[in-house]
Amino acid sequence: MINQTKTMIIGAGNVGSTIAYDLIIQGICNDIIMIDNNRKKAAAQVLDLQHCLEENMPVRIKEGTLADCDNADIVVITAALPLIQGQTRLDMVDGARKIMDAIVPNIMETGFDGFFIIATNPVDIISDYVYRLSNLPKNHIIGTGTALDTVRLRKYLADKIEVDATEVHLYCLGEHGDSLLIPWSIVTVGGKPIDELINDNKERFDEINKDEVRKYILQSGWMIAEEKGTTNYGIASTTVSIIKSIIYNENRIIPISTLAEGEYGIDDIFIGLPAVLNSNGVKEILELKLLQDELKKLNYSANVLKNAKLTR
Repeated sequence: MINQTKTMIIGAGNVGSTIAYDLIIQGICNDIIMIDNNRKKAAAQVLDLQHCLEENMPVRIKEGTLADCDNADIVVITAALPLIQGQTRLDMVDGARKIMDAIVPNIMETGFDGFFIIATNPVDIISDYVYRLSNLPKNHIIGTGTALDTVRLRKYLADKIEVDATEVHLYCLGEHGDSLLIPWSIVTVGGKPIDELINDNKERFDEINKDEVRKYILQSGWMIAEEKGTTNYGIASTTVSIIKSIIYNENRIIPISTLAEGEYGIDDIFIGLPAVLNSNGVKEILELKLLQDELKKLNYSANVLKNAKLTR
């Protein structure tokens, strides 16, 4: 477990402030520092968040600058340009690159040697870019990857089958975007393969239209953003789960964006894969036994990301 943790949150918008709120309410970090180009906005967010601190909460929060990253344990990057209707996540890459160019080199100049957690889209491409900009070890760069997609799918299936979401076990893999893979062969409910469960209970459950389910998972974030302008609660919870796994040395398996080096036949690209997270960051990638068709789709997703990869 990491003691006396200091977490920086870059981006004081809806996502960054919700992450800070979750960290405060759960009492996870000792110090939280919010950074934003709009320092007045960051200061206002901090003041508001200070008012949710209860007596004896071991959390301090303040507004700061990139210079404060020198002795930080974790830097969370949420900074991003506004969503534009009709964009794919990959369409956002140029704007995201400019933001990383303005942030990461300045952070590294402070001597920072902690963990980067990337929530900025396109998260796989940007995680890969931050890795190459920072020159930190690969286990220190963690994108939120397909963790949120996994939560969305788990909730969807749990509601359909009428069980608690904790009884549905699965991982979404690949790009956090249009080439996302749902490996249905590994989806289980209470240890029972989902196809078998539905087939044995036809009087209770309709067949699952897997193409429609995948479409829903891909579009759900955009549906939320269309009505409220952004998504924040889900991605904040996902990010905080990653932070907890590091701080508390949980050895928890989360499908995050990490550097593949031969796993699943994929090499030299950040992509959403199940990984064991602990106080050393990414401990290892879990290799699942996928069907050949699923493995082919995962490699297709990797090629999509390689074709969009940024160079320094």
